[in-house]
Amino acid sequence: MKQSTAKTEMSRFNISPDEDSTGSSNSNEYGYPECTTKKAPIISQYQDMDPESQNFLPDYHLGKKKYETEYSPGTTSFGMSVFNLGNAIMGSGILGLSYAMANTGIALFVVLLIAVSIFSLYSVHLLLKTANEGGSLLYEQLGYKAFGMPGKLAASLSITMQNIGAMSSYLYIVKYELPIVIQAFLGMKENTGEWYINGDYLVLTVSLLIILPLSLLRNLGYLGYTSGFSLLCMVFFVIVVIYKSFQISCLLIFENDALNATLNYTVAHVAAAVRETAVTVQNATADEDTCTTKYFVWNSQTVYAVPILTFAFVCHPAVLPIYEELKDRSRKRMQNVSNVSFFAMFVMYLLAALFGYITFGNNVEPELLHTYSKVYKFDVVLLIVRLAVLTAVTLTVPVVLFPIRTSVNQLLCASKEFSWVRHTIITFILLGFTNVLVIFVPTIRDIFGFVGASAAAMLIFILPSAFYIKLVKKESMKSVQKIGAVIFCISGFFVMIGSMTLIILDWTQNAAMADGH
Repeated sequence: MKQSTAKTEMSRFNISPDEDSTGSSNSNEYGYPECTTKKAPIISQYQDMDPESQNFLPDYHLGKKKYETEYSPGTTSFGMSVFNLGNAIMGSGILGLSYAMANTGIALFVVLLIAVSIFSLYSVHLLLKTANEGGSLLYEQLGYKAFGMPGKLAASLSITMQNIGAMSSYLYIVKYELPIVIQAFLGMKENTGEWYINGDYLVLTVSLLIILPLSLLRNLGYLGYTSGFSLLCMVFFVIVVIYKSFQISCLLIFENDALNATLNYTVAHVAAAVRETAVTVQNATADEDTCTTKYFVWNSQTVYAVPILTFAFVCHPAVLPIYEELKDRSRKRMQNVSNVSFFAMFVMYLLAALFGYITFGNNVEPELLHTYSKVYKFDVVLLIVRLAVLTAVTLTVPVVLFPIRTSVNQLLCASKEFSWVRHTIITFILLGFTNVLVIFVPTIRDIFGFVGASAAAMLIFILPSAFYIKLVKKESMKSVQKIGAVIFCISGFFVMIGSMTLIILDWTQNAAMADGH
């Protein structure tokens, strides 16, 4: 990018000084061009600009010891900033929370949900303070200023992994839900194996015909409102989950199975039917336990609870871009935006998890919406929810792919002019790799677990605290703030290593059991 263009772009994004924004001597290092990486686009006046040409770094003056910029107020209101951050938090992770609650129990899940939300808010606090002290509004740039190229690579790779995980989870929803929608429209009572209701083929078809053409565009600004539509779809989903919990009885599912098994017998097999009915009644008694909600649960699947929750709360790459566009910008005001957004998402997560668990008990699947297919095949309300969610996630995949491609371009070809060939090749590779994951990884739970335990733990726990320790110079290492950041960073490593170890052990045991059978 030419220098004049870079200066023009940089002058549009500046942080106003507030009571917490003191200078840092290493602000003079600033000037490394970078592109914003975030989970979803932000609704703002800059949306129509070519995102791959944007530079979100604030200008600075060489020779000054402190971070000083000409104040340029943001244009996004407090309410819209709350909406944008809420959308960045909300994603496909909400579909896995009932499964997490079924494997932890209500009380333990609530404790974990509160803990992860508080830790995420504390992480945002560290990130905002580090941004003011370090003079950067980019996650990767903070890594570069703190630890050089290794820090930038760690941030970039974590964001890339998180976004690939998000893309994979969105395509998993296509794989699970689109066959059910097609069956409903064709009036098919069961999946008979045709290719057009095969989830793997449908993922490839949707990727080639819809996602790929949108992903190849240089400017995805017109998809900005997709984020709002996606959030509204998830709100509608939560409402339907609550509504259906009063209509569906977990025990009724097993009673219907028992009735169907009994009616399949003819009069000529009365004796066999009596024996089968006795067995069915015995099984139904056992199934009552699976429908009973529990407050504490510990089993082999409990290890996925923390990674699923951390995956659901990751929004940190989007915090700084939202901060720079906030009207009457200050760190305190942005912290209030974060508080409101996190509280709203906390309530939605809790309601979705609780009522999904109450509805299906231990029979809830890793993707909650798919669990309803056990009860309803052609329910109109659920069909509308599926169509809305499918539309939202299909249009969101290009938006999530975009910052990954930009990050790869910045890492490999930062000094080169735009090339359609390189642009297309990177897009094909990223989308192809994601499709391979969706087709060959057996369940969405594994995506939530692996990405939540690795990339999400890095983005929430480790990187913000490490950047804070390195870049905030005015506080000594013996201060309460620095000690808290050190403990938070160490805790992040324990969460990441512990969760990954337990998940790998679970995978190993499942593979051994599969080989044994």
